[in-house]
This record gives sequence, structure tokens and C-alpha cells, in this order.
Amino acid sequence: MTRSWSYSRPDADASHHPPPQGMLPLFLNDLVNHQDFVELTLELDNDSLMLRSIAPAPAPAPAAPPPPDPLPDDSLLSITARIRNKFPWLRSASSRASTASSLDRDDTAAVPMSARDARRLNAQLQRTRSTAQAALRGLRFISNTTGASDANELWRRVHSRFHSLAQGGLLARDDFAECIGMTDSKEFALTIFDALARRKGLRISKINVEELHEFWLNISDQSFDARLQIFFDMADSNEDGRITRDEVQELIMLSASANNLARLKERAEEYASLIMEELDPENLGYIELWQLETLLLQRDTYMNYSRPLSTATSVGWSQNLSSFNPKTIIKTATTTLHSVILQNWQRIWILFLWGSTMAALFIWKFLQYKNRAAFNIMGYCLPTAKGAAETLKFNMALILLPVCRNTLTWLRSTAARSVVPFDDNINFHKLIACFIAVGIVVHGGVHLACDFPRLASSSPEEFEVISSDFHNKKPSYKELLMSVEGVTGIVMVVLMGISFTLATHRFRRNVVKLPWLLNRLAGFNAFWYSHHLMGIVYLLLLVHGTFLFLAHSWTQKTTWVYIVFPLLLYLGERSLRACRSEYYSVEILKVSVLPGNVFSLVMLKPRGFKYRSGQYIFLQCPSISQFEWHPFSITSAPGDEYLSVHIRTVGDWTRELKRVFTDHVNSKPVLARAKLGHLVNMERKSQPRLLLDGPYGAPAQDYQNYDVLLLVGLGIGATPFVSILKDLLNNSRTIEEQTPTESTTETSRSEDSFGSLNTTPSGKRKLQSRTGTGQAQAYFYWVTREAGSLEWFKGVMDEVAEMDRKGQIELHNYLTSVYEESDARSTLITMVQALNHAKHGVDILSGTRARTHFARPDWKEVFGRIASKHAYKTVGVFYCGMPMLAKELKRLSLEFTRKTATRFEFHKEYF
Repeated sequence: MTRSWSYSRPDADASHHPPPQGMLPLFLNDLVNHQDFVELTLELDNDSLMLRSIAPAPAPAPAAPPPPDPLPDDSLLSITARIRNKFPWLRSASSRASTASSLDRDDTAAVPMSARDARRLNAQLQRTRSTAQAALRGLRFISNTTGASDANELWRRVHSRFHSLAQGGLLARDDFAECIGMTDSKEFALTIFDALARRKGLRISKINVEELHEFWLNISDQSFDARLQIFFDMADSNEDGRITRDEVQELIMLSASANNLARLKERAEEYASLIMEELDPENLGYIELWQLETLLLQRDTYMNYSRPLSTATSVGWSQNLSSFNPKTIIKTATTTLHSVILQNWQRIWILFLWGSTMAALFIWKFLQYKNRAAFNIMGYCLPTAKGAAETLKFNMALILLPVCRNTLTWLRSTAARSVVPFDDNINFHKLIACFIAVGIVVHGGVHLACDFPRLASSSPEEFEVISSDFHNKKPSYKELLMSVEGVTGIVMVVLMGISFTLATHRFRRNVVKLPWLLNRLAGFNAFWYSHHLMGIVYLLLLVHGTFLFLAHSWTQKTTWVYIVFPLLLYLGERSLRACRSEYYSVEILKVSVLPGNVFSLVMLKPRGFKYRSGQYIFLQCPSISQFEWHPFSITSAPGDEYLSVHIRTVGDWTRELKRVFTDHVNSKPVLARAKLGHLVNMERKSQPRLLLDGPYGAPAQDYQNYDVLLLVGLGIGATPFVSILKDLLNNSRTIEEQTPTESTTETSRSEDSFGSLNTTPSGKRKLQSRTGTGQAQAYFYWVTREAGSLEWFKGVMDEVAEMDRKGQIELHNYLTSVYEESDARSTLITMVQALNHAKHGVDILSGTRARTHFARPDWKEVFGRIASKHAYKTVGVFYCGMPMLAKELKRLSLEFTRKTATRFEFHKEYF
């Protein structure tokens, strides 16, 4: 709330100016005796009152006197000082410390106010509780909690660590970081220690528990001024109340070291000069506390200077709540069930169809053998074993279909994609394998433990009924095991046991730590080669199904009926893969070695090779292995004249691939980045063969089915989305070239991205939809751990920012190795980032126009913001990365689909 008061001299005309009421006007009566009117603007915020401005009031209208002379600068300064002295609660601690000498002057000894003093006064007048609270969130040393119980608990932990670290009742300076919980930022903690020690006028290397408690109270203080003073004292090593450029540089280097930002540390001098240039325009060579406070308070203003806030970002997602508000447990459960069914109906009907088929086959075979004469000898053991065998034959045939990649890729382009969840093909493959294992246990276990013993121990009279099925000779238990059916069954179980075991996550990912000689039996290679044992299993299965004890007619031996078609389809796919890989022997155009153990290969696109963004290919290097194929997402766009992949060296094969190509291409790797649509030519010597197979379908290729996209990449998982971003921009550029621009578009960018909104003639902003324009709105969130990773797609992000004039794509980079923006260890980095972006439009960490955030995203806020901007739309959520984040994104997709008018459809892909 903002209000204005005017006051007049006692001799003013009462008819025109009624006497003011209240304490403040009476007090102001004594301040100015040479001006008829002064207008004060005060801001009321709950129990706070902040002076915003003092200005001459206009003269009374009836008399129409000439406008009075402006209030002199010295009078303004004097008035402000006396107001603050009269009402101490109007003053902040920082303003009291930094401006007391200038504001306490008597108005009779007025001197002209300099530009520096004017800026200082303006900073004090502009400071409000809201801005201080915002800055407080960005300057946290230990905890941002204010509860007494939380503070007491934290101190108990510190006190406990003191007793374990102290010697002779004294804590050494070197142990201070560990004691207060800053083990990973020891240098930063030691600087805090020294700053607090200087306050006491001490140069000490050890403290007792009372001094530690005093230090702790300082760094855990919840007031902005207290935290600001500590931060200032950390840089002000000579205690003169001023910070020089060298001291700013030291503080930047300290923050860079705490966050492991070597690049920022190398450019600390440049960024220190940037801060001094902004805060010290008079070139005095130093800044004071109030200037540092100004920078903290105005951080968002600096950031938004070059990128105005989009009005849509301020809309709460609660405004997009669905009209249905469940109030009972039953209604809540019904709503949740409806949401789950809506998200998983494709999986549900497929699983229902599969389960029903297995149940029908089991019952059919069970009833068939229950009516056989052998049932009188072997009882329910026989129909149970035969029923399990029937489901085994069905599943052994079905398990091949989810790995027929060419077939699935073709089906993705048909109407079948709307009813079949092709994204879950590998999960379905694993689920079938689990039921095969169950079927083996039931079928083989019942044979070995039940019907074989009962058959071998049957009486001659009982056996006489089925003697013709065994050539009129009752077999012994050993003979049953050594028969063709018994031997093939046992061998199949052994081979499948090896294949299934080495395919489990712990063995495939080499999580299991085996002795050195056995360690080669784990890992991806072991999984890959052991899976080829299944070829022998299928041959044995055909033999096993031919030599049956109780079936003699070929119509009763149905194993081949199940197996032949899927097996031929799979063999045909493998043959196509082999032939195509020989045809797609690619030529390497460029090799780029990037930070973070990543390198990229730019290849000449084979003739006739067509793909969609989001798809992947398999690569094989015969000089490394004649059998190993490894999948990689395509990072080039379908319209590019080249084909590119980004590969992270995380295993033996990828490390060897990097060595092979960096040794053979130009003798040295090319340290460059591929850009959109540009091909870098280079001289090439003889290079190793690289075979290509694909493309193959992936969840990300379905992005074209949505008008709104939320793309989330974790680390190297960003690769499939890079191709999508390129494709979106290429399509947008094509549309612009084909369609002349007939109307202007107002573009506004969000706080941390490049968002776009169209302005309708009525003044209301409306999001541009893909419908009718061929364009989709995309939000790309890239979460990575290492700062060097931002170099991987720097060229792409630069061109996205340059080409995306309509704000079709929002880029969000998150660096998890840097402390969150509310931590004091990243405060100065955040300020430098804001200044540099406001001046140059470039992020200091990524080197692009896309701002880099610190720590991890608040995914609930991300979903809420998208839901508020795209009500009644369906948002395609695509994730590629480790499984840990997929669960949270899927949960939020279900939650916001249920609670808002926006529908989120989640798709995942693991690497």
C-alpha cells in the first residue's frame, strides 16, 4: 500500500489547506520552513513503513501561483536524515552503518549531493521488505529455516562434532569447516572463520565452544543485514569498510573453487572488473556495503534487463484446477483410478490380452490331458505340466517380437501406435522372460518331482493302459531323464539359466564384484554373447517338441506352430541388419572431443538413409569387434546433410572407439562443434570402417503427435532431444520462408528461457499453438552434473537462441554440481551471471544465451507453470536418462493430469 501526505506551514491559508492530522505531519512542520508544500510517499507493508520519496507538492489551484523551486538536494538529504533519526525503525542495519556520516548533517550545513550520494540515497529509498526477503533467499550460509526447533537441532549437531574434533577444549581453525558442516567447501568456511574472528579483533587459530556458539549464531542469523555483513567482511580483509577490485576477485575465485568451476576461476579478474564497472562508475577503486546490498537487491532486475519476464509465468497453476474437487475417500480413489487408467489403458489391455491368452491355453491343455488315460497314473501332475508347457511355447514365440526393431519401427508409423505401447517393448520382453522362468519351474519341476516318479513306480496293470506310448516297455526314472525329451529339456534349462542370469541388471551393469578371473563373466559383453545361446535353445525346443511321450500325431506336436513365424521374422531382421550394415558403411567427416569424456562423430549421411528426430542407430566397428553393436541417439536433424552422434566413453568399447578414430582422423581430434545445417570439410586419411544399422524407433520420435513438448534430458540423455530441437527450428524456418509475414508478433521471454507469446488485438496474450501453424511449443530441460558438459551442445543452443525469434523453444540448463542459488557459496556467481547476461546477453557458465540454473529443478513448479500456460492441451513429456528421475516425472504427470485441465502423457527412455 502506498500513500501520500502533504503538509503546510502554520501560516498557510487554512481555507485551502486544512490542518494535517497525525504525528508525522506535525513533525515535518519543523523540518522545512522555506517551502509551502512537501509530498511524502510512504510504503506500508504489514507492520513496516518505508519512506519512498520526498518531493515538492503542487501549489493550490485557485490562486494559481507559479510552481515553487525544486527542493534542494541538501534539504532533501537533511529531511531524510532527521526522519530516520526520529523513527529508527525506518533504518536498516546496513544503511545505519554506511550512511550515518552523510545523513546526520544539519540542514543548515548543506552541501551539494554527489551522484554517488544520490545513488546511495535512492538505494535506501528503494529497499523494501519484499526485496530484502528475496535477497535473503539468495544469501544463505547454513539454513534458511527460522524455526527455533530447527536451529536448536542444527546447533546440537555442531556441538556434538565440536567435542569429537576439539583437542583440549579448543577447535582448530582447520577443523571449522567439518564442524559446521561445510566439509566440501573448506576454503570457503575458513574465510568465514577469519571474517568472524576479525570482528572480535582477533587473529586466532583455535576457538572454544563459547566462541564457536557465537560464530554459529552469526552465520545462522536469519536477517538479511546480518548475512550481508558477513559476506562483506569475508571480502574486506583489511577491515577498512571498503572492497577493492582485487578483493572482489578473491571472493569470486573462492566461490568458483567451492563449486569446482575452473573456467570461472580463470576469468575471475574479468568478472571482478565487471562488478566494479557497474558499482563504481566514479572509478574510486572500491565499493561499500550499500553498493553490495544494491547488487543483491537488484539481481533479478539485472537478469530481466535483457530478457523481460513473460506475464504468463506469474500465473499460478492453481488457476488451471479441474472443476472436480473430490471430498470423500471414495471419490478421491475413483479420480485416481480414472487418471491411472487414462495414462495406462494401452498397457492394461495388452497385459489383459496376454494374460487371458495364457490362461486359455493352460486351461485348454489341462482339460485335454485330464481326459487322457495317463491321468489315472500321473494324476493332476500331468495336466499341470502340459498346461505350463503350452504357455511356455506361447511365451517363447512372443518374446521375440518386442526385439524385432525394424518391425516395431514400421508399426510406430501406423495407426497401431495409438493402441499399442511400443515404448514398453523392452519391459514387455523382460516380463515375458520372467513368466518363462515361472513356466520352466512349473513344467520341469512337476515332471521331475511328480509325474516321472509316479510313472516309473506304477504297477504293470496301471502301465498297461499307456504302454503303447512307450513301446510297451515301462521306463525307469533314469531312462526318462536320459531320453531325448529329458536331455533337451535339461540342456535348455541350463542355457536359459545362464542367459537370464547374465541379463539381470546387476550382472549386465557390472554391479556384481567378482574375482578377477570371473569378472569377464559379467558386464555388457557377457550379456550380449550369452544371449546368443538362445539360438541353440530354440533349436533344442523344436527337437524337444517333436519327441513327446504321449503325443504321436503331428497335429498334437504344436511347438513348431508357435515358434516358426516369430523365429523366421527375427532371423529375417538379423539378415536385413547384416546386409544393411554392409551397405551403410559410413565415412567420418569430423571427430570432436568434448569435455566430460564425450566425443561426437559427424558422418556422411548414406544415400537413401531416412530417419526421424528422436530415433537411434546401431554402430559397429569391425576393427574392435565383429559382433558388437551399440545404440546411440541421432543428434542431427533429418534435414541436415550429415549424420551425427554424441558418445560418452563409459565402457571398454566406447573408449576403444574414441581411441581408434582420434588416432586415425587427421592424427589429432578436431576440437569443434557441429552446427545446424553446416558441414565442416576436412582432409581425411584412411580410417577404420564404421558400420551403421538403423534407424530404429524410440519414444522421442512421437513428439510430432503433441502441440506442447516437455523434453527432459539427464546428462548424455539430452542427445535425442537435440535432434528434435533442430527439427523444430528447421520446420519453423521452412514455414517462414513459404508463408509471408502478415502480422507482427510481440515476443517476451521468461526469466530463464526463451518463451514466446502472441498478442491478440484485444490485448490478451495467447499462446501460439501448433494447430494450423505446424509449430509446437517445446520446453527443454537439460540437467547435468559437470560444467564442462555444457560444451557438448553449445553450438546448437547458440543457434536455437539465434534462430528462434518467435520463442518456440525454451531452453533451461541446470548444473547440479553448483550449490543452489540460495547458498552463499553461489551468491557472487549468481550476481556475476546476472550482470554479464544483462550487459552481454551471454551466460558465464554455458557461454550461450540460455541461462544456467544451479542445483536441480523444482519439477512441481515446472509442471505447474506449463499447466497454467497450456490449459486444455495435451503435453507430451519425454524423458531420457537414469531411471531414478523417471518415477518422479511420471508421478507428477499423473498428478497434474488429475488436478488440472492439462493432460500430461509421459514417455521414458533409459540409457
